[in-house]
Amino acid sequence: MKPAPFTYHRPASVREALELLARYGADAKPVSGGQSLGPMLNMRLARPAHLVDLNDLLELDYVRNTGGVIEIGGLTRHHRVASAPEIGRDLPLLAEAAATIGHYAIRQRGTLGGSLVHADPAAQLPLVAVTLGAEVVLRSAKGERSVPADEFVQSIMTVDLADDEIVTAVRFPQQLADEGSAFDLFSRRHGDFAIVSVALTLRLDPAGAICALRLGLGGVGPVPQRQTGVEQEAIGCLPDAETAARLARAAAAAITPEDHPQVPAAYRRELVETLTARAFLRAAKRAGVTA
Repeated sequence: MKPAPFTYHRPASVREALELLARYGADAKPVSGGQSLGPMLNMRLARPAHLVDLNDLLELDYVRNTGGVIEIGGLTRHHRVASAPEIGRDLPLLAEAAATIGHYAIRQRGTLGGSLVHADPAAQLPLVAVTLGAEVVLRSAKGERSVPADEFVQSIMTVDLADDEIVTAVRFPQQLADEGSAFDLFSRRHGDFAIVSVALTLRLDPAGAICALRLGLGGVGPVPQRQTGVEQEAIGCLPDAETAARLARAAAAAITPEDHPQVPAAYRRELVETLTARAFLRAAKRAGVTA
């Protein structure tokens, strides 16, 4: 099947793109990497009358450190997010997660902004954005606003984005030098969307106990889920195998995944428990735990 007819626009600037979206409103759809929108067009699940191609807006492809906040342009490709030295240094959790997206060709085309707007419950980048407490920067012809990632992603493939807005940037708090992190997922085949994914960061106090933990789960509900209860339970605990197992059981017990004939809820809980324990121990090692 081929897409329904549409008028193609290729603006040369952000201003021109926003003017087109303001003019055509709900009849227009922006496209960047097209890794999600392309198949939806072909299956006629999306039928925009106007397609606004953002690929010439190179000013939206950047990485900046603005004093403890890492701002990444909405048109930045997954490959750059995964491989840029400054992201690997300042946001290792994001870099590790981006490296697991699809296959090499997909990472060369897909964009950070596109992944957040598509908001697949199993996608890596929305999960990391929610786990790290990122802010999504949105711009229209009328102005700019920013939305916390956990408010931007509202439900399955549903986000807080007006018809005339695009994601121009995402602002992540810089991970601290002594903060260990780990990302893990399970999928049927390499490159498939994850059945369950886990994003985790932790820090230790001078005595070697956990003083901060962030834990996010993907694929277990309509949106990525921060496990704040488990995070609080971890404070003051030693980062050992016993703590890993206990927190992993608590994370599995805290979710209520949908029961599906091919992926039963009990199976997702088992995956959450296994992946959480594994990510915890890897993050602890990266935070400086030697045994």
